[in-house]
Amino acid sequence: MSDSAPYAIHSLELGPMENFIYLIEDRASGRAAVVDPAWDVAAIVRLAADHGVRISDILLTHSHHDHINGVEALLRQQDAQLHLLKKEARFWGAYLDLPTLHHGGDRILVGETEIEVLHTPGHTPGSACYRIGDHLITGDTLFVYGCGRCDLRGGDPEQMFHTLNDMRQKLPSQTLILPGHNYAQQPTSTLSEQIEGNPFLHFDDLQRFTHYRMLYHDRHRHGPYGPVCKGDEMPA
Repeated sequence: MSDSAPYAIHSLELGPMENFIYLIEDRASGRAAVVDPAWDVAAIVRLAADHGVRISDILLTHSHHDHINGVEALLRQQDAQLHLLKKEARFWGAYLDLPTLHHGGDRILVGETEIEVLHTPGHTPGSACYRIGDHLITGDTLFVYGCGRCDLRGGDPEQMFHTLNDMRQKLPSQTLILPGHNYAQQPTSTLSEQIEGNPFLHFDDLQRFTHYRMLYHDRHRHGPYGPVCKGDEMPA
């Protein structure tokens, strides 16, 4: 990322599930947004202090415990607004009275940095990705050479199939994917690399995708994930 860009994105890997926590810094205002605060709030606060920014916003990609277990502690320490999709608040059963609940297509301003909210269901009904310039923070929707599970409560492989196909077709190929977990041989990747090597982006048929996601993938493929050639996802 260029030093002349109006924003910077910093990351920490925290917790037993190799979560990535992101800090979106707005250089003009000194404000920052934390995405999915979990596991070690003190480390997140130190990261903000190291960069001389004030945490003014908290963005959630979804409401699973490993992505939200630091929210309450961070809110006690920081005067920050919490943001998530309205559908996820309903699924979670929490924060339904927030004035900052969002829908897909909304935009959040952190200082002069605009963050686009994408509704990307599949892992949970209200999963969100956050687009900042050419960067896309994907939570558990899209991993580097993987995607989130659909067999947990609220998961839906049909929704995931349509979400991933929409991302493949509509987002610029140079988009840099910033996933919610460090599950791959590399921490980040471009969308074009994922279109080539992510097996979950190779399917045009819902039935085959569902079989691969729900029955085949976790039994035959193990991390750290690397690229898969199209046609090698599973035997015919």
